[in-house]
Amino acid sequence: MLTLPYRLATLIYIFDDAGRTLLLERTRSPNRGLLSPLGGKLEADVGESPYQCAARELAEEGDVHVPVSSLRLMGMVAERGFEGKGHWLMFCFELLEPIFPAERQMPEGALRWVPMNALEQENIPQTDREIIWPMVRTHSMRLGNPKPEIFSVFIDCTDSEELLISTERD
Repeated sequence: MLTLPYRLATLIYIFDDAGRTLLLERTRSPNRGLLSPLGGKLEADVGESPYQCAARELAEEGDVHVPVSSLRLMGMVAERGFEGKGHWLMFCFELLEPIFPAERQMPEGALRWVPMNALEQENIPQTDREIIWPMVRTHSMRLGNPKPEIFSVFIDCTDSEELLISTERD
């Protein structure tokens, strides 16, 4: 088993009433050059909660200020050995209230509204395409699929040829 740092992070899924999702075309690692939901690393050194992290990242990356009560935990994704650099535990939230941040460029990348029906044709990470987005689609209240349980997925990324995926709770 790899001895690598373990990082905690949030991903925030934002949907509008036109069937689009807000994504960030990243200029920084991880996932440089790919489209990802807004989010970022949890500030564990100050005792930040996953909800607080999600609200802070929305403010920093999307210029969206919401109370934590506007966020809903949909699931968790654990990745072992991502890019051979570390392990990740990501808390996947959706924003329950409709907001419409403008597309714009910022240091982390470019914010873009992407139609949900075109998502598979976009440049998104493999794990997002194959695992995370299908889970989000079936667990998002904003997408009209209320499912009270949260999902939990484990992805072993240590083999660069084949991802080993196990759904721990769906």
